Amino acid sequence: MGIVIFDGVAYGMLLFLIGVGLSITMGLMNFVNLAHGSFAMVGGYAAAVLMNRFGLGFGLSLAAAFAAAALVGAVLEFVFYRRLYRAHPLDQVLLSIGVVFVSIAAFTYFFGPTMQPFALPPALDGQVSLAGLEVGRYRLFLIVCGVLVLAALLLGLGKTRYGAMVRAAVDNQRVAGGTGIHVQRLFFLTFSLGCGLAGLGGALSLGMLGLEPSFPLKYLVYFLMVVCVGGAGTVTGPFVAALLVGIVDVAGKYYLPEAGAFLIYVFMIAMLLVRPNGIVAKKGLA
Repeated sequence: MGIVIFDGVAYGMLLFLIGVGLSITMGLMNFVNLAHGSFAMVGGYAAAVLMNRFGLGFGLSLAAAFAAAALVGAVLEFVFYRRLYRAHPLDQVLLSIGVVFVSIAAFTYFFGPTMQPFALPPALDGQVSLAGLEVGRYRLFLIVCGVLVLAALLLGLGKTRYGAMVRAAVDNQRVAGGTGIHVQRLFFLTFSLGCGLAGLGGALSLGMLGLEPSFPLKYLVYFLMVVCVGGAGTVTGPFVAALLVGIVDVAGKYYLPEAGAFLIYVFMIAMLLVRPNGIVAKKGLA
């Protein structure tokens, strides 16, 4: 049971790392961005190419994955996304799902349809004893990364001038603009940050989920589940939701394999019935 919970927490941390960026962008901009998984895929492929073809270290590849996804997100925000901030949600869905299919076709063309090879660095390979349990080092590393990102976001959004401007824009964009905050620039930076976090999560998923061109569609429902159950526009909400989703999914597949992924949808429906606004209701980006 302890191993199942640990693996569920590690899986949940990975979902949090990818999904928290979607929560931030949806909460700030009210933009239905179904292409969030594509930015995670950009980061994953960037890390895979740098490690497999150029021999770059794992740590530097993670940083490059963040930068690559943030850069691609910045370009798409400037060229496409900002034109639809005030558009109907259906237009936003059509644009973002179009980005998904274009990204799948492009990555299939350039890298092929097969899963990207990945070898764990020696320091993260194998197992380590923790509280009497033999746990995977890489999964432990994912948990540490998730906690560090959570702490960084809470500090950055709660203790810095940038975070204060983000919270002001979340509460009331018109008033924030009237106080001198450049809301458009804030959207640009925040969208890029969310995409960068997705890219980091995509690179980290190489050792757990694997990476192939269908990644954005394959795990889209999990990212949306984390945001909807946790509460869009929050940080702690998706964190708690990701842990719950990870544990329920892993436990369900371990103890009730014949049910497949069915239990996770039952869990989602039950949580939304109990907390329709999410586990943590949006009050700024808390």
